[in-house]
Amino acid sequence: MNKNKKMSIVEIMLIALVASFIVGLIFMYAHDKLIKTGNDHIWETIYSIFFQDITVSGSKGVGIFYVIGTLFMNALRLTIVPLVFTSLILAMSSITDLKKLGRIAYKGVLGFLVMYVIGCIFAGSVAILARNLGWISVSSSITAETSNIVKVGTANPLSIFIAMVPQNLLGVLSDNNNVLAVVFIAVVLGISIGVLGEKTSRIKALVEEANEIIQLCIGFLINKIGPIAIFSLIVRAFAIYGLEQLKPVLIYVVVTIVVLLIYLIFGYSIIVAVTTKLNPFVFMKKMTKVALIAFSTASSSPALPLNLKTNTEELGISSEIANFILPLGMTINMNGTSIMHVIGTIFIATASGYTVTIPDVLMMSMLSILAAAGTPALPAAGTVLLFTVLNGMGYVNETALIIYSLILAINKPVEMVLTTLNVVGDATTSLIVANSENELDRDIYYDRKM
Repeated sequence: MNKNKKMSIVEIMLIALVASFIVGLIFMYAHDKLIKTGNDHIWETIYSIFFQDITVSGSKGVGIFYVIGTLFMNALRLTIVPLVFTSLILAMSSITDLKKLGRIAYKGVLGFLVMYVIGCIFAGSVAILARNLGWISVSSSITAETSNIVKVGTANPLSIFIAMVPQNLLGVLSDNNNVLAVVFIAVVLGISIGVLGEKTSRIKALVEEANEIIQLCIGFLINKIGPIAIFSLIVRAFAIYGLEQLKPVLIYVVVTIVVLLIYLIFGYSIIVAVTTKLNPFVFMKKMTKVALIAFSTASSSPALPLNLKTNTEELGISSEIANFILPLGMTINMNGTSIMHVIGTIFIATASGYTVTIPDVLMMSMLSILAAAGTPALPAAGTVLLFTVLNGMGYVNETALIIYSLILAINKPVEMVLTTLNVVGDATTSLIVANSENELDRDIYYDRKM
């Protein structure tokens, strides 16, 4: 009987994840070994066939894994704006109580803020402990040119309120980098449709049909292409970083990933159990496939479609809660990024000869929350904006800049884990808000409904 039982998508994705780790480590070892033995030309051939970014001017490689991963991410990103737009319109059109909408927004933002604070306190405590244990010290082996260090500013976090109201409707609907503006437009249109009622029934029906088409496309992408894309993305991430590049800041990478994983697995589980009285293991199990997409792409946006689907269909969260909280969280909830900022700042400051005190940790925590909330939609933007916190704290001597440049170069594994934390944090807040509003179907959560 079990012979014909098909594997679930979660099982397939987990197999792809394990296989990608094994193959990725093999390529990483081969990269390091070939470079050390002077066989650079062999590695260059392997790189051009499997890992080359073919969009770079003058590149002649095939880049098989790069192409597969990029096509998958582009396809998922293609669905973000129409999915958020149609889902939120439908959710808001069913809300007739505007006070309820205000409550949902307040609880969502408060939930994000609380998780920011808890994460920063935990990260600061672990980083200080690591320093006191002597794990962080000035390394004489750290030498590099500082000319290639990226120095960027971050927008004032309050500027997101300005960006929320766009000047051009069509421009916003064609730009994945301004999801908050899409949320604003969808909320206004959804509420208006709800107020007008039957007069807008045809428009609402059109939006419903568009939403069904988008959901069908997303299901195909996740179930059919997802495992292959996860394998390709993770193997490439491992392969392009040699072992030698990781050694100078290995302590930072290990400590940060451990803190992120503890907060992801135990922190969120405790928060769910305490605030909702639900079994957190059910939540974590159902969020596994969403976490795998976030981890493999190192980006919150490709995970949003599956996160919305999982929230409503598997966790039992009402669509009006999930469709509002998750896009909002994708924009402002970057608690994994703030954890990385705090640990990275303490690591760099200590290794550069600065003395970091408890008041300093509190100040950098505040700066990291503001920087994370104002993080622009750029690749590795959280790592780039680590410089904002360093600059704000005055940790900018030559050694600090050198170590920062090393972190900037090899922070991909940390970015992958912190993105997972951000995405699962959005779902955690969505679950908490839904529970507080009695908009959570516990029968669906515990799979008691057929």
